[in-house]
Amino acid sequence: MTMEVALIQSSLFWEDPEANRKHFSKKIEALGKASDLIVLPEMFTTGFTMNPQNISGEEGSLTLEWMKQQAFRTDAALVGSVVFLEGKQYYNRLIFMKPDGQFDTYDKRHTFTLAGEDKVYQKGTHRNVIHFRGFTFCPLICYDLRFPVWSRNTDNYDVLIYVANWPSPRVSAWDTLLRARAIENMAYVLGVNRVGTDPNDLDYSGHSAAYDSMGERITYSEEEAVLRLTLSKNHLEHGSWKTGIPLL
Repeated sequence: MTMEVALIQSSLFWEDPEANRKHFSKKIEALGKASDLIVLPEMFTTGFTMNPQNISGEEGSLTLEWMKQQAFRTDAALVGSVVFLEGKQYYNRLIFMKPDGQFDTYDKRHTFTLAGEDKVYQKGTHRNVIHFRGFTFCPLICYDLRFPVWSRNTDNYDVLIYVANWPSPRVSAWDTLLRARAIENMAYVLGVNRVGTDPNDLDYSGHSAAYDSMGERITYSEEEAVLRLTLSKNHLEHGSWKTGIPLL
C-alpha cells in the first residue's frame, strides 16, 4: 500500500486570507488529482500573526469551506493550520480535511511563548490521531516539535506531520528535530515550513522535508516549491525493525 504526498512550501501574504487562498488554489490546481495528501504551512492564510483581531472572525469558517472544495476537487486530504475564532477565544487550529468533507482538527498544544503566542491563542489539550486511506496520521504544529514526549508513538501511527512558520535563525534545530522524531518514533515525518519574510523582520528559509522511519531524508527544499513523495506501508512494516524495538 502506498500514498502520494505533496508538501507545498510557499511564501505567505501577511494577514490576507483571501490572497493566500487564491495563491494556494493555483498551486493545488496544478497538482491535479495526482496526490492523496496535500500539506500546507502553519497559519497558511495569514502568516504567524499575534494580532488575530486584525482577521475577520468569519475567516476560519471561510477557509474551512475552501478546504472542503479543494479536497473534493483534488480527491486528496488537505492539511494546514489557520487562525480560528471559536466563541471569544482564538486558536492556532490545524484542519485535516478529507475529500468527502469530513474533517478532524488539532489545536496547537505548545504555543510559542517567546513570541507571546500563549497570551493570544488558547492551548490545545489533546492530540488527534487520524485514519485516512490505510495510513494513520498524527498532525502537530511548529513549536510542538521541541517536545518529544508529546509526539511519542503510543498510538502506533504511521506518519507524523509538522506544519510550521519556523524562522531561519533556528532552522538547524528544525532539521535536527524532524529527523530525531522520525528515528525515535519509527514513523515517517513530514515537515512543512514557509519561505520569505514577514513584517516582524523574520526570514524563513523553508527546509521543508520528509524523513522515513529510519531517519533517512526523502525530500528537501530551501526554495518555494512543491515536494512530492510516496509513503509505503511496506517500508513501515518490514523496513524499519519496528516490530522488534519497543517504543516505551
